Amino acid sequence: MSRPVRTAPSFADAAMGRIAQSTKVLAEGGYEKIFRQTFETDPEEELLNSFACYLSTSAGPVMGVLYVSTAKLAYSSDNPLSYKNDGQTQWSYYKVVIPLHQLKAVNPSASIVNPAEKYIQVISVDNHEFWFMGFLKYEGAVTSLQESLQDSGLRSV
Repeated sequence: MSRPVRTAPSFADAAMGRIAQSTKVLAEGGYEKIFRQTFETDPEEELLNSFACYLSTSAGPVMGVLYVSTAKLAYSSDNPLSYKNDGQTQWSYYKVVIPLHQLKAVNPSASIVNPAEKYIQVISVDNHEFWFMGFLKYEGAVTSLQESLQDSGLRSV
């Protein structure tokens, strides 16, 4: 009997992951502090919003946080992921950084098979696609990302 392919984490997995993530955020001093420690930032750069979510990867969904600042979209996994380098297992956090001026599109979408599975596709000007899912505040994330796209267009004119 074949198992169905999972394209998103189960609700229970998401809930448990969010509890663990919230504990980490409190212990480390909040999203602003984690954002500044994790990514290169300018002193005048402001963190506008952060969203707990999953990034779709070839290895499956990776839990983390998507940050929206006045300068960039940035994502970091909650935990380091393993990979092989010259036969050795290495560990690293999965990170994505897209400067706002390199943001091309933000496209909300939903699964045809299961409309409750909602995604946000982010495309950079060099046509790299990133698919985010499992948002607790999906509509808020869509609005924030689309506003960042509009703001970046205004700044680059």
